Amino acid sequence: MRKVAVVAAGGTGGHLFPAQALAEALIARGWTIVLASDERVAGFAQDFPAERKIGLSAATYRPGDPIGMLRAGIAVMRGAAQARAAYREIGPNVVVGFGGYPSAPALVAAIMDRRPTVIHEQNAVMGRANRMLASHVTTVACAFPTLLKAPAKVAGRAVVVGNPVRPAIRAIADVPYDPPVAGGPIRILITGGSQGARLLSELVPEAIAALPEALRGRILIQQQTRPESMEIARRCYRNAMVEAEIAPFFRDMAGRLSAAHLVIGRSGAGSVCEFAVAGRPAILVPLAIAIDDDQGQNAKLLADAGGAEICRESQLTVDSLSGALEKLLNNPARLARMAAAARAVAIPDAAERLADVVERTAAGRV
Repeated sequence: MRKVAVVAAGGTGGHLFPAQALAEALIARGWTIVLASDERVAGFAQDFPAERKIGLSAATYRPGDPIGMLRAGIAVMRGAAQARAAYREIGPNVVVGFGGYPSAPALVAAIMDRRPTVIHEQNAVMGRANRMLASHVTTVACAFPTLLKAPAKVAGRAVVVGNPVRPAIRAIADVPYDPPVAGGPIRILITGGSQGARLLSELVPEAIAALPEALRGRILIQQQTRPESMEIARRCYRNAMVEAEIAPFFRDMAGRLSAAHLVIGRSGAGSVCEFAVAGRPAILVPLAIAIDDDQGQNAKLLADAGGAEICRESQLTVDSLSGALEKLLNNPARLARMAAAARAVAIPDAAERLADVVERTAAGRV
């Protein structure tokens, strides 16, 4: 029999990347995938391995905005009606939501039709959309053992599967970490993050420029940064005599991550889990304006394991970051311990584990 899974995701890569990893795992098991999202995402997700893409009406709102909440509710119900019409045609065996407002209409429609449903929460703090629907779905899966803000009954039955990572990242899970050798090059990878990227784009180069000359001369930088900050970063590194490759986006992230001695970045769920799977030590800078401090909680789990250091925005300065870098880069044994600790808490086969949960849910074995 033809097995059809509707994967509902959108909004950011943090939702789409794990959804795509699950889709690829299910396709390998003989499933047909349909992507459901808002009209915008469904239009540009050309690389998503779906036989069909459904664009649904959806909207979000700011907390404390009753008019915005009402408009969002109307949009979601309109999208749910669109999804129910599509479901009558394609007959999905299961609907899987990855959070964010674009996933809500597809899940609401499935709940109304009493179809098997799965929610996957990528963050250590359950997001608003998932929080509202989690009590009504068949199965809840999560990336981290901590699931803050979830209703108590939901947290109690959630299945920890990890966060599905892109196949290229999964492929480097067994690549050993080699710490920098005395006098040798030190490769640092800086990932941007779509929100608040200016801070990392401009502060990190200044912090590296403030390092002692002997240490600075060994550093090789690969940094993602927004186009408007690229020239500032290039000039800073050039003046500091630091070799640097600056770009808005790196396609070969797996190769660059595999070669890195240290990673600096935000602590979105996808980034934290990819750093752990790759087994690379990290300095994490949680986004200060993130709702419910989800990035801070993600970072804490990796830091508590010994795989990362956390630099909070409120205390982050050129001097504080430069000092943290100097201590780490002069201690290769500690970098190696951090790498091992990160890898110890990783779940490289998260996509397969989540696919198992989806198949059990579709078959009514939950």
